[in-house]
Amino acid sequence: MKTTRLSVFPLAGALLFPRMHLPLHIFEPRYRAMVSEALARDRRIGMVQPRDDKDPPTLFDIGCVGRIADVEALDDGRYNIVLEGLTRFTIVRELEVGTPFRQVEAALEIAGESESLSLAGRASIEMESRRFADGLGYMVDWEAVTRLDDESLVNGIAQIAPFDAASKQALLEAPRLEDRAELIVQLMQFFGRHGEDSATLQ
Repeated sequence: MKTTRLSVFPLAGALLFPRMHLPLHIFEPRYRAMVSEALARDRRIGMVQPRDDKDPPTLFDIGCVGRIADVEALDDGRYNIVLEGLTRFTIVRELEVGTPFRQVEAALEIAGESESLSLAGRASIEMESRRFADGLGYMVDWEAVTRLDDESLVNGIAQIAPFDAASKQALLEAPRLEDRAELIVQLMQFFGRHGEDSATLQ
């Protein structure tokens, strides 16, 4: 792993996964400054979840680097951006900086080739997704879902599913795609059994 300086955006429940996209509306002055700085430098922002409600919050160790793939600068200084997930990172230490946003020294995971699931793993997650979505009354284009590659399917579900912040963090930290898929199935079974109220909607 190589280390780099990274500006981080702590946001509970808004996880980014490699090769996925995350739209964000940036309105706080400190994060408007962060986006401006990122656009002038390398367009990279580290998305990471806070562990608590302190000010400033303690951060989870693992997040995902996002590249600003699309940006709309509004007249009042706000931004609408779309982040493209690049790779996971681990926070080595937080840096003392003069910027209003936080920066860390981060170890970047070397992005490997796209992973795939076993046939049984793919069938399991597709079947459980249908059951889970039907139980919550979600309208899903299942024909489009079946055309997704394994990584897009698993990471897409992990990013948008209505699980709580701790569950989403566990999904991000899962070392392999197969592990993440198995955990998604377990979470859908758990939240499906306990009803929609148990799933913290993000």
